[in-house]
Amino acid sequence: MKKSELIEAIAEKAGLTKVEAGKALDATFEVIANQLEKGEKVPVAGFGTFKLSSRAAREGRNPKTGETIKIAASTSVSFKAGTALKEKVNK
Repeated sequence: MKKSELIEAIAEKAGLTKVEAGKALDATFEVIANQLEKGEKVPVAGFGTFKLSSRAAREGRNPKTGETIKIAASTSVSFKAGTALKEKVNK
């Protein structure tokens, strides 16, 4: 599903215009991103939790040359589905 299709579905379900639904969706994503940027988890009851995961620095290999390379430490976003979402998709 593309973002435009998601906006259309939200507008229809919530009785909003596409513009209003788009603004609401953009605001939701912005709030989630801002909270994650602060290092905070974002739990959404009945849906799941967005949180940051840290990856330590490590050594890897260039598959083409076999040369050892250093991979820097990084932070990524992870999502853990909540029970209600898991149950819905596993009917």
